[in-house]
Amino acid sequence: MNEEFRSGFACFVGRPNVGKSTLMNALVGTKVAITSSKPQTTRRTIRGIVHRPDAQLVIVDTPGLHRPRTLLGERLDSLVLSTLNEVDVIVFCVPANEPIGKGDRFIANKLSSVGRTPVIAAVTKCDLADRERIAEQLLAVSKLSEFAEIVPVSAQTGERLDVLADLLVARLPHGVPLYPGGELTDEPEQVLVAELIREAALEGVRDELPHSIAVVVEEMIPREGRDDLLDVYANMYVERPSQKAIVIGRKGERLKEVGTRARKQIEALLGTHVYLDLRLKVAKDWQRDPKQLRRLGFYD
Repeated sequence: MNEEFRSGFACFVGRPNVGKSTLMNALVGTKVAITSSKPQTTRRTIRGIVHRPDAQLVIVDTPGLHRPRTLLGERLDSLVLSTLNEVDVIVFCVPANEPIGKGDRFIANKLSSVGRTPVIAAVTKCDLADRERIAEQLLAVSKLSEFAEIVPVSAQTGERLDVLADLLVARLPHGVPLYPGGELTDEPEQVLVAELIREAALEGVRDELPHSIAVVVEEMIPREGRDDLLDVYANMYVERPSQKAIVIGRKGERLKEVGTRARKQIEALLGTHVYLDLRLKVAKDWQRDPKQLRRLGFYD
């Protein structure tokens, strides 16, 4: 056993749409979490695994912390706060191209009460800001709280990602690899496939719709007599008939686009041809209904 080897967990937190999932994907080196310009894209804790000769870093991407307006929102916030107490280091993400707001201050205040867990502030999306703006943001972030480190990064260009990774690894305990098989995520394939379908649906829909979309993969089975084709049966849920019409689009064109986009992503993920059977259903006000939340995979 390499006594210098380190392994442990880092949690990414921040308000919605600050680049947490994109940053995790960049550090892992492949897509393990869906991304979108729409807030609240992430709805569960996703683990991405970074393998290095000297360490194994397990990154936990969390939903964006926000003031919840639904039961789903309350459960997502509770999920984030419980995760903070289970990791070795926390990364607080603040974008370089947006002013510090109430949401950032709220989260910084929450992080100040997590005990001894070190918190590193990452100023994200530095490719969208000039040097002067980045310097201003670094100063503004430093005034939010006492951070172990503050580092500017860009997931798009790779700027200082190695620095961030080194800072995180340095704060992990010594130990053996937690995932010795070399996998890049511990998410079940059906969950990853459902997330890819939801990501495809988020593209091009109206701003109010993303929070109302949920996807459940009911079955994934090889086609009988074919070893190169997987049949995927999935249901996409919205909350109202009017939303169903938005997703379907004119003459069904938008739903067809969603299916095509999702199928290509699923094939890339699984490395096989896919037949996607995607059904669209209405689950009235599911974000506020405990029974329906459980059915859709959001537990207490």
